[in-house]
Amino acid sequence: MKKTYNISRRKFLELFTGSCCGFLASCSTVPITERKQLAIYPESFINKQAAGAYNNFKGKAKLIKDGKDLKNIIEIGGKIEKSVTSFFLKKDNIDPTKNFDWEYVLVDNKKVKNAWCMPGGKIAVYTGILDVAENDDGLATIMGHEIAHAVAKHSVERMSQAMAVNVGTQVADIFLGGAINRTRNTVGRATGMDIFQLGIMNPFGRKQETEADYLGLIFSSLSGFNIKESVNLWKRMSEANKGKEPPQFLSTHPSSKNRIENLNEWINQIIIEYPPIKI
Repeated sequence: MKKTYNISRRKFLELFTGSCCGFLASCSTVPITERKQLAIYPESFINKQAAGAYNNFKGKAKLIKDGKDLKNIIEIGGKIEKSVTSFFLKKDNIDPTKNFDWEYVLVDNKKVKNAWCMPGGKIAVYTGILDVAENDDGLATIMGHEIAHAVAKHSVERMSQAMAVNVGTQVADIFLGGAINRTRNTVGRATGMDIFQLGIMNPFGRKQETEADYLGLIFSSLSGFNIKESVNLWKRMSEANKGKEPPQFLSTHPSSKNRIENLNEWINQIIIEYPPIKI
């Protein structure tokens, strides 16, 4: 009788992505949370790619080159920069931002409620999110979150995971006679969705988003901002996205409701353990 082998999604990820210090022998640790993450690509490579993409973006986007809003963004970002560096150096740890070349732009687009930070400290804030931020503490929450993605090397991890999953599914498909790709294509045609995006990549995205929320609060607290405002910020964000927010299981971001619950759980502990740092 021919044996059949069943492998759960969790086991699959452990074999081809999670066990980064074993099979793939390329692993790093997220600062503060100490979560192990896959790191096949060197940070220097990712940062160089990001710098080129950022320069290309600046050449095409409508940017606000001066004024109080841009000045405020640069000042808040500067406080977080210095606080992150001081925190790690005072603990005799390696500064995860030592290779960053910080830069900030303000994009003139009121319709877009967004901000992002590319690897290496390349940051963009859209004017559409300034009203939602409402104040410096709200803006610090947003910027702290985006900076946390870069500090935690999430882009390195995501690219490494994509490579590992691609290799892993190709190897597994050989043993399964192409069953994975046939199923993927069938479901894709019927639903317009990629089952590997929903079942494999998105859980990593949500984990990274939650980690960035946590680290971002820490960075904002270290920088002297009122992190209790983060809850009000996400209530405003939820209101601004009313009717537009996708179900959590189809999103790489935690739902606003879950996000607020997490923030309320973390805030008091972070205020005590990560007070404003003297620079």
